[in-house]
Amino acid sequence: MKIAYCIAAAVLALPAAAQEPADTQLAALLVEAGQNNPDLQAARREASAARSRISPAGALDDPMLEAGVLNYPVESRSFKTEDMTMKMIGVTQRLPYPGKRALRRDVAEREAQAAERGLEELANRVRRDVKVAYYELGFVDESLRLAERNRRTLEQYLSIAEARYGVGQGSQADVLKAQTQVSKMLEELIKLGRERPTLEAELNRAAGRAAAPAAINPPPAQARDVALDFEALRAAARAKRPQLLAQERMKERSLKAVELARKEYYPDFDVRISYGQRDNAADMRREDMLSFTVAINLPVWRESKRDPRVAEAEAMRDQASAMYQARLNELDAMLRQQVAAAGQALKSVRLYETGLLPQARLTADASLAAYRVGRVDFFTLLDSRMTVFNAETAYAASLAAYNKALAEIEFLVGGAS
Repeated sequence: MKIAYCIAAAVLALPAAAQEPADTQLAALLVEAGQNNPDLQAARREASAARSRISPAGALDDPMLEAGVLNYPVESRSFKTEDMTMKMIGVTQRLPYPGKRALRRDVAEREAQAAERGLEELANRVRRDVKVAYYELGFVDESLRLAERNRRTLEQYLSIAEARYGVGQGSQADVLKAQTQVSKMLEELIKLGRERPTLEAELNRAAGRAAAPAAINPPPAQARDVALDFEALRAAARAKRPQLLAQERMKERSLKAVELARKEYYPDFDVRISYGQRDNAADMRREDMLSFTVAINLPVWRESKRDPRVAEAEAMRDQASAMYQARLNELDAMLRQQVAAAGQALKSVRLYETGLLPQARLTADASLAAYRVGRVDFFTLLDSRMTVFNAETAYAASLAAYNKALAEIEFLVGGAS
């Protein structure tokens, strides 16, 4: 169990300089998930159980102790009348054919190694789930902040439209349009308010929080430039992805299982040693007896018993190889997809930062100034304001998408590097 726990701790408690996120709240959630997530706790027990099966797999069967009476005369009912009457005690030990015990131990060893790699994979998956839920919650919080700010701005526009309408410089349509936009922002705030508890609950689930925790308030997301070379990431994933390493152990396990199934064509040995005590006759002293025998099973049922077992082991070997190749193909496809998604999201982030957002804000400011002096209509003013809101929301969505893609890439590669 200690070995399995250390593996999970090595994955989840990563060196601060290169692996832990700068966000201390997220870092704390990741540590909490590593300690409390029930799926991880179950996986640790499973890995510990698999490790405990190694020694018994290669151990000998328990010896058999026997005791009894041999050649007891029915008529005289005496231990002294017949020479071959004796009290006997013996021990029998089964000895498998040479190589079987080592192969059984090897099979169990590979299964334990696969379970430990599976624990690492689950630890990385939990880490990914926490990050994705955290970034999604951060996006909803940012959307709430933007919607609330836009609502206040639209209410200011409504006040301006009402004032202009009151002095005959505006129309009632302007006032109604402003009221409609304010109502839409209120609807958006209600919708986002419904989404937030669901996302927070998902984050608490991933972190393994059973009781009602303190509120989680992610800070605004940031976009850090990360070199995403697909071939380098692909090579790293093939070298360290726990899922692939576990599948490799299962391939090795299946090869050992084939060898073990073929060993069943050879007999096992039952070694027996016994001691017989004889009573002395009235006129003769009888010596005690020591017996030693070796028995073997006869593996004669090849077609009905042993051949099918070999065929089964060979089929499982081929299945393990096919599954390993399938995991490789799946990894390549998902990694390529996430690298492309991260690249596109980062381009969108930079485009909003350097072009769309500044331009939209300048346009909105210019429209407000022009509206105050009657150079543009109210619909143009509202359109420019909503363009800013939509651009800010899309920018926040691109930031969240970028960070989620990085979390997915980290998981696919096999943990933070």
